[in-house]
Amino acid sequence: MHNERVPAQKRLTLARTAAVATVAVLGLAGCSKGGDAGGTPSPSSSPSPSTTVSIPAGQSLTDQGSTLGFGDSATVVFEPTKNTGTVLKLTVESAQQGRLADFKGFILDDSYKQKASYYYVKVKVENVGTGDVGGVPVPLWGVNGDNTLLPAVNFTTTFPKCPSKALPSSFGAGDSLDTCLVYLSPDRGTLESVSYRPSQEFNPITWKGSVASPTPVPTPTKKPAKKKG
Repeated sequence: MHNERVPAQKRLTLARTAAVATVAVLGLAGCSKGGDAGGTPSPSSSPSPSTTVSIPAGQSLTDQGSTLGFGDSATVVFEPTKNTGTVLKLTVESAQQGRLADFKGFILDDSYKQKASYYYVKVKVENVGTGDVGGVPVPLWGVNGDNTLLPAVNFTTTFPKCPSKALPSSFGAGDSLDTCLVYLSPDRGTLESVSYRPSQEFNPITWKGSVASPTPVPTPTKKPAKKKG
């Protein structure tokens, strides 16, 4: 698979989640990997959730540090830039482990990607605020067994096993998106939780739950032998 010629649009890359675009991937326990391939650039300053974002009547923000289960929702301030922000309702619905074979036809051009474990996480994003935050990645990270943040994979073409979509170019009040995020955990690592962490100073909100096993590979059925005569 690694030697065949694959069009450039089939290359698999790791996204930099817009909510922490300048923080990038952090090693929460002091562990991080450098470079584009593993997806952990050096951390720097990042805008924290802004108090200037208005909270609509009837909406209550989820406490920082909350631990939720799959299927639960968190209401959070999301401010990808200093002048753009809203209130999002984020729901992590489920997680399933994938297989290397699922990526047939994609270029896995380094050992980080080739020797990873693959996880598919279904999420729902609803804009319950008043701002427009379109055109950016969904602001959720995977967290592996080494307590390291994992960026979602950025696909430049369709990935049927887990159709991943950024927020549409316009994502205003009342808009919602159902999508699936792919996380690669290096060295066959586990996925322990999914995290909302818009800045280094933010005490993350996490979702935990049972991760489903990979879908069994169908067993080819043998055609019955034709009878002679």
